Amino acid sequence: MVIDMDLMWIQAGLWGFLGGIALLLGALFGYYIQISKKIIASIMGFGAGVLIAAACFALIEEAFQLGGYDSTLIGFTIGVLIFTGADIYLARRGAKHRKTSDKSRVASDYEESGSAIAVGAVLDGIPESVAIGLTIITGGLVSVATVVAVFISNIPEGISSSVGMKKMGWSKKSIFSLWFIIAVISGLSSLAGYSIFSKFPPDVNAATMALAAGALLTMIADTMLPEAFAKTHEYTGLIVAFGFIVSFMLSMG
Repeated sequence: MVIDMDLMWIQAGLWGFLGGIALLLGALFGYYIQISKKIIASIMGFGAGVLIAAACFALIEEAFQLGGYDSTLIGFTIGVLIFTGADIYLARRGAKHRKTSDKSRVASDYEESGSAIAVGAVLDGIPESVAIGLTIITGGLVSVATVVAVFISNIPEGISSSVGMKKMGWSKKSIFSLWFIIAVISGLSSLAGYSIFSKFPPDVNAATMALAAGALLTMIADTMLPEAFAKTHEYTGLIVAFGFIVSFMLSMG
């Protein structure tokens, strides 16, 4: 049993790190490769659909089964309010378009926008990573749909952030070191999601899962969907819908 618990701890950390490493992968793409904005926006839209399904089926549904209406509603509301408040602050510091691939919208009027984008990535990544750890608590195995959703959504964010930082004169070493550190933070957040909350009663776990779901859905609406729509326009719904159904099939598998 001890071995099994140790393996779950390792699994939680590694899966969270994998989701976070997509930021570093995106940063590499953004730094070295010219990628079509429509392609990045399409990835963004698909990732939004995948995340929406993950929030619904891997988090909210589990939260309700664990804690019922009260825990789910309270946790969800707190997650929405926390993310909204933090996002408003970061938007005023230059991270409003942290997930965009459009260079003209990154690092525009704020000298600190590169670091604000990085803080925004941590803000986005913590509920995603904690959610990965929480899915292990309830199912014993990681939710593949949640990991895929986090990975896909992080790639365009890494691309756009590295573009903004490069434009501001950040060195290659500084950019890639920063994203590696954020990937480590993602792994630790996932580990915390499992190790800390596995000791709490079901109501607390339910509220935490709902909190992560609320934060994710708010992040999707505030950052991912607007950036996807800016380039894919009338095809956004189609792309998001396919992301949703792919995630749904993964969650049912």
